[in-house]
Amino acid sequence: MRFPRLVMAALVGAALACAGAVMQGVFGNPLAEPGVVGVSSGAAVAAAAIIVFDLATFGAWTVALGAFVGGLVTTFAVYLLARDHGRTEVVTLVLTGVAINAMAGAALAFLMFLGDTSAREEIIFWQMGSLNGSRNEQVALVLPIALVGIVASLLMARQLDLLALGDKAARHVGVDVEKLRVVAIVVVAVLTAAAVSFAGIIAFVGLIVPHLMRMVVGPGHRALVPASALGGAVLLVLADLWARTAIAYADLPIGMVTSLIGGPVFFWLLRRARRTAGGWA
Repeated sequence: MRFPRLVMAALVGAALACAGAVMQGVFGNPLAEPGVVGVSSGAAVAAAAIIVFDLATFGAWTVALGAFVGGLVTTFAVYLLARDHGRTEVVTLVLTGVAINAMAGAALAFLMFLGDTSAREEIIFWQMGSLNGSRNEQVALVLPIALVGIVASLLMARQLDLLALGDKAARHVGVDVEKLRVVAIVVVAVLTAAAVSFAGIIAFVGLIVPHLMRMVVGPGHRALVPASALGGAVLLVLADLWARTAIAYADLPIGMVTSLIGGPVFFWLLRRARRTAGGWA
């Protein structure tokens, strides 16, 4: 197995799972995952635009850099549209993300309509996710971003625990909820954009890994954040191993593999939550 691909799988998994743990903490919603704020859909639209219009400003890095910037810009657009009178309500932020994701889906469909057959195939393949072709230069770029994002998430752990008491209670004990929400969204956007820019869309890692790790280490974010990062890294390395070996002489899209694993696991989590706690509120 190529070493850069192994390291990239671990970094992407750690970044997505860590971003998911922060999202669920700051939104107070077990269904939150990085895609809610539009970072994945924004990255996909930017990557598709670069492919369709055959842009090559930064050579082989153009698609990845464009996806990174597209993810960040879309996330900040969601935040600014949801913000009103200096505050951002969680429900408004989620619904704004749903609307932006729908618009991004339409833009993506339009770009695929404009593109030729080759461009359409490239866009579809990018969206399915792949770690094939990971190089040392890409790892060197993603590594510091992922480490900074994970450390930043750890520094927010105590405030995320207090935020679990509710916005009013958190403000009462000195948490600047709005500032925390802004910083958390920035961290999630950077982690997710760094992950998807080189690997494409990889579903379910940011959603299910924090839930699984919460069952092991509990809800406290000082343990949950590093546990999620470790769990995401292990999951994606194993998923990539399966993607390369499940069919001889074939390299399955890793996004398809994570969805294949994540869907049944999520159903199991739903049924377990209903059986033990009456479901997720």
